[in-house]
Amino acid sequence: MTPTSNRWADLRPRMLSAAVLASVGAVEIWSGGWTFSVLVILLIAFMLWELGAMTRPPAIKRESRIPQTRSAAAMGVLGGVCLAISLYSPREFSAALLLVPALAFALTPRRDRRLSALWAAGAMIAGFGLITLRNDAGTAAIVWIVLVVVVSDVMGYFAGRILGGPKFWPAISPKKTWSGTAAGWVGAVAVGAVFWSMGYAPAGILLLSPLVAFAGQMGDIAESWIKRRTGVKDSSNLIPGHGGFMDRFDAMTGAVVLVMLLSLVIALPLPVGG
Repeated sequence: MTPTSNRWADLRPRMLSAAVLASVGAVEIWSGGWTFSVLVILLIAFMLWELGAMTRPPAIKRESRIPQTRSAAAMGVLGGVCLAISLYSPREFSAALLLVPALAFALTPRRDRRLSALWAAGAMIAGFGLITLRNDAGTAAIVWIVLVVVVSDVMGYFAGRILGGPKFWPAISPKKTWSGTAAGWVGAVAVGAVFWSMGYAPAGILLLSPLVAFAGQMGDIAESWIKRRTGVKDSSNLIPGHGGFMDRFDAMTGAVVLVMLLSLVIALPLPVGG
């Protein structure tokens, strides 16, 4: 196999998996309601399970692997339950519930407690944000975030492999290049321009879109940092071509967290409708 074919070896399973995920996501985003909430809750639960499995301490004895596996599963269940309850709780109580899994990661034996606790908090905020944005702002806001993340990721993927060039952060994410990063920002602006030109969002979306894309890229890098420090290639093998749910939704996590944090201090030019 030539170096060129090696470069694109993961493209077919990656595209097929992306098509399935996109189809399921599109149906649920359009329908909204409790099925969308359940989908997001399950997504966050799987992500926290993967995080718990990656950061668990090395097994000293064979028999110690069983409780460690159960501990990772417990993290996923805890995250899902806390997120579900937070949706029907007063906002101040919801904020406390969203931090419970982070506290559990910080207080249990594992590698990189602080880093895993921060990621757990981000995942919970992202899950809560996706559901509340869909309920409060409508379909357009979620579609915009998804398109910003997907388009910036796809353009970054192809630009990075075709153009190459200096690495963005080689110590943590050796495959990312500045050319791919810049292409991702351009793609995000293009997505924002479409929503603005169609009258779904004010002109401020042109500035917000690349910021959200950058937050998504940093979410990707943060997950790469966790994998690098824990010595794993993928968060799991549940999604062919993408690894696990953390691998696929790390950028979405960073993007939604930024939107939620910014919304606490300023009125965002989010798309409305649907």
